[in-house]
Amino acid sequence: MRERQAERRRRGAREFEAFVAGAGGRLLHTATLLTGEAPAHNARARRLLTAALARTYAHWDPERGEDPYDRTRQELVARFAATAWRHHLHREPGGELGVLARLTPQERLILVLRLYEGVAEEQVAALVGLPAERVRVICTRAIATLRSTPGGSRRPRPRPSAEGVL
Repeated sequence: MRERQAERRRRGAREFEAFVAGAGGRLLHTATLLTGEAPAHNARARRLLTAALARTYAHWDPERGEDPYDRTRQELVARFAATAWRHHLHREPGGELGVLARLTPQERLILVLRLYEGVAEEQVAALVGLPAERVRVICTRAIATLRSTPGGSRRPRPRPSAEGVL
């Protein structure tokens, strides 16, 4: 009986390692986008991801049929939301991505989930505890913020040239 349990734990550990090897890069990029850190200096994103993966591993049971990527993403969202306000108030200058740093943590969270992760509006609403209409408004506002220049004027869109066409 103990041998079967030990083998089951070893198999689960191997499956989890395979999951992290396959999805770890994308999850780290998601965490980096959430924190707004530069990719080369993303210590907070790495801590966030490590904590989310630890929680996923603690509840790892492939036989339940649960998607480990979704579970880890939910953990990332929950942990980011729990700490975002504190880090937003004590932001360190210079280490963040310029464009994303212009967004509030809530805007960044919703934008990353909707546009980078491709999560449906209703799912994002359930994850962050807001009505779907509010998620839509926040996402639209975040996109408008990203499209505008810091001074408030809009940049002209580059025109496609015939030279760049293959």
